[in-house]
Amino acid sequence: MVYAFSENYVLPISHDEVVHGKGSLWQRMPGDDWQKFANVRAYLSFMWAHPGKKLLFMGQEFAQREEWNYQQALPWHVLQHAEHAGVQLLVRDLNRLYTSEPALHRLDCEERGFQWLALNDSEHSVLAFARFDELGECVIAVINFTPVPRLNYRVALPNGIREISEVLNSDSTHYGGSNIGNGATALLAEHHPHGDFEHSTLMTLPPLAAVYFKARS
Repeated sequence: MVYAFSENYVLPISHDEVVHGKGSLWQRMPGDDWQKFANVRAYLSFMWAHPGKKLLFMGQEFAQREEWNYQQALPWHVLQHAEHAGVQLLVRDLNRLYTSEPALHRLDCEERGFQWLALNDSEHSVLAFARFDELGECVIAVINFTPVPRLNYRVALPNGIREISEVLNSDSTHYGGSNIGNGATALLAEHHPHGDFEHSTLMTLPPLAAVYFKARS
């Protein structure tokens, strides 16, 4: 992120990343089957929230297990399995949210469109950041990169934010997850300094998952 806004970037999962013995995204994730799919969902959600335009190679949108083979069709038959169909549904919903929330794409190449909220929590392996559009509308992404649910996890909030509401959770049962999260409950800003911020809130973070929040001032 030191020079993220000095150029216009594309975030690619390209042809070269899924051939030549490197394996598919799913193959390269650690853990058992559940953790592999959860990791794929968390990774793609992190990618969609991160500044930069997205490029996803075919087959990765439904977590193709084997390495891509140009001599064969994509293994569409795996969509009969809930875990693969869940990843496809997640990518669909990420695309819909990405296009409907200007904060996720309008200021990709400008520093004012991004703000770190949690960067140094190596103990819990959590990242959190806010995305903004020109009008100050805000979407917050929080990603838990461990298989441990985080209850009452405190996250800083940008100045002026009154409350946040969950709008996407990669751990939803719709996507094949365990359905741990914050539901429809609005999380209120508390005057509780956290890091460099005056306000923060407590939330539930599902395991190996990303959660998006719509912020309101």
